[in-house]
Amino acid sequence: MAHHKTTLPQKICPVCQLAFSWRKKWQRNWDDVRYCSERCRRQRQHAHATSPQDSN
Repeated sequence: MAHHKTTLPQKICPVCQLAFSWRKKWQRNWDDVRYCSERCRRQRQHAHATSPQDSN
C-alpha cells in the first residue's frame, strides 16, 4: 500500500499562518505540536517579549 503525503494531517502555524503537515518526528506528540518550525516558535516568544510602544 502506497503512502501518499496528501493523506497526512495538517495544522496551521499561529505565527506564519501557513499549513504544515505531520512528520514522523512528531508522531508521539502531534497533539502538542503548535508551530511549524523552531523559527516560528522563537518568533512567538520574541513577539510576546516586545510589545508595540508609543514612540514620540
